[in-house]
Amino acid sequence: MKLARLLGILAAVIFFVPLAKADSTSTMVFNGVNGANDGQYYVSPYYGTMNGQSVVLFCDDILNEVSFNQTWQAHVTNLGTDIANNNFSLTRYGGVSNSPIYTNTSLAYFDNPAQAYEEAAWLTTQFASNPGDLVNLQYALWDIMNPGVRGSGNLDVQHWLALAALNYGSINPYDFSIVTNCNPILQGPTQVQEFIVRTPEPGTLALLICGLLALALRLVNRGRLTT
Repeated sequence: MKLARLLGILAAVIFFVPLAKADSTSTMVFNGVNGANDGQYYVSPYYGTMNGQSVVLFCDDILNEVSFNQTWQAHVTNLGTDIANNNFSLTRYGGVSNSPIYTNTSLAYFDNPAQAYEEAAWLTTQFASNPGDLVNLQYALWDIMNPGVRGSGNLDVQHWLALAALNYGSINPYDFSIVTNCNPILQGPTQVQEFIVRTPEPGTLALLICGLLALALRLVNRGRLTT
């Protein structure tokens, strides 16, 4: 096998691995919580698996519930793809006509699910660097989709909401996916909570790339490849 051909295959793998996870139906399992709570609810980040692969889950949906070790089928849609196609039909807050995003005209993102989900995605990037403020971050994440449900009058929550509105354009939406239970998709209360996850898993993709590069170098050193 020529080196150029192997590098071509490697490039294809790098390109298609993120796309393979972009839009699909996945088997989700909810494994646990980080322990932080407000006295009533555990807050993100949560932990689970998607088709057997570990994922970190951030909940944008306070109206519904999920239980430990619960398994369900979910639509996993890539945020960047949803925006590019202007199609959020497989999401709870962009695809259901009685969603607050469509009915609450006071929202800055009224009738604009793309901005709402981008703001939510930006908030998920703040949990790791603000471990002492997980409750307020979670309230802000819930309030984007259901305004005032937990953060009404809370200045810390309003601060995070303002930062999300200011900074959501800084994220790459293709780095995030929305996990919504399969049909029927309703507002609640009989649904599984909706989550946002990072896509693709940076660590998994990096390990795959490193492994393929190591294999290529090993074969080159053994003289099995030519240029």
